[in-house]
Amino acid sequence: MKSNTPLNRRTFLKTSALTAGAMGVGFAPASMPVMAAAIKTDFVGLEAGEQNIQMGDYQLPIYVARPQNTKTSLPVIIVVSEIFGVHEHIADVARRFAKLGYLAIAPDFFTRAGDPNNYGSIAEIFTNIISKTPDDQVIADLKATIAWAGKNGGDLKRVGVTGFCWGGRITWLAATLPQVRAGVAWYGRLIGDKTPGNPLHPVDIAAQLHAPVLGLYGGADTGISLESVEQMRAALAKAAPTNLAAKESVIVVYPDTPHAFHADYRESYREGPAKDGWAKCLAWFKKNGVI
Repeated sequence: MKSNTPLNRRTFLKTSALTAGAMGVGFAPASMPVMAAAIKTDFVGLEAGEQNIQMGDYQLPIYVARPQNTKTSLPVIIVVSEIFGVHEHIADVARRFAKLGYLAIAPDFFTRAGDPNNYGSIAEIFTNIISKTPDDQVIADLKATIAWAGKNGGDLKRVGVTGFCWGGRITWLAATLPQVRAGVAWYGRLIGDKTPGNPLHPVDIAAQLHAPVLGLYGGADTGISLESVEQMRAALAKAAPTNLAAKESVIVVYPDTPHAFHADYRESYREGPAKDGWAKCLAWFKKNGVI
């Protein structure tokens, strides 16, 4: 594996100056057009920008946001992106958590496969990026991110993971890691074909959860059926009585709500479920000792 250098490594945040000294990022073309509802979280009181985690001869790009001038260890939130990678919406979510006192980290899991921004359709991204990003690689990147957080002001006794769409599925898988204290999965796929890159899905690992997960789903999601949601609930219920993480996991379904209802920059955004889900997300992390 070749190391990333400034010349051959894509600038994953598509940096543009919003204000002097501030980092801004673009949106993924396949997710366009960007809606006026897109939330813009400022940089006031924050340190935010791109960094890298050295993993052997590879550098994993991450977007990091944290409160300025902190002298104590911070609770950690890892933000896992949609298939579009770490673009402005994901960076904004990281800043929202940082405003609440978290060390928020959004790793760009796709750089080995390429840049989602090079493709104009979701189908192309799945073919050229997602299919070439195996679960074991993603889990290794998550572990590296957690280790990095512990060396850079994060409290490893308070680690949470949240993710959207592709990242929602990854959140369920991440909740099997012993370092993770709680997860919030936004409309993450629960079942699917088993492949070498995706050998297990959330429904398969329900009994292996180490941390409780809050799953937030849309009742009108055309890509994630209510039947699969019920399969996940059943899998959680079948876990051993001693598996408190599985027993304490909760799935919420918002009626008449589409996929990607939290994505305020897309037409799928639904303000009511998005705000309620965000409140439930924060309460979940508080309940489970992440903050």
